[in-house]
Amino acid sequence: MRRFDRQIKDSTELREIIDRADVCRIAFADGSEPYIVTMNFGCLWDGDRLTLYFHCAKAGRKIDLLGRNSRVCFEMDIDHELFKDEVPCRWGMKFRSIVGYGALEIVKDPAERHKGIGLVLEHYGFPGQPEPDERMMSVIEVLRLDVEEFAGKKKA
Repeated sequence: MRRFDRQIKDSTELREIIDRADVCRIAFADGSEPYIVTMNFGCLWDGDRLTLYFHCAKAGRKIDLLGRNSRVCFEMDIDHELFKDEVPCRWGMKFRSIVGYGALEIVKDPAERHKGIGLVLEHYGFPGQPEPDERMMSVIEVLRLDVEEFAGKKKA
């Protein structure tokens, strides 16, 4: 991070950003080209260790890229507010964000698949662990991102 004066170090504030974010962007490497996709997510904390869960179709570009390289970067952000000035170069955007890295994989274990979907639903306000819908579960993949590192940044 170049602007250490904007770094968020407080773990409560970092968790708040993740809890309030409505999407998570995942960046894949596609040879020499980047590929980024916006996804719904759920999260699991084990102490300071963060695991993110996602769901997607069983086939497509994400799944193809994941099969070639499980290393990804992720980003989420909140509190966007444009601020203006009489001098255009002083315009900017207030925000709080998280950027991190880790390994993404397809979850095979049925119990963890259900747990992952439950965490996604919980993130968006579904109360409690849902009853497994086997028809739905049969047409999706559940992905787990084992976060290895992440950092927060803000411009207030």
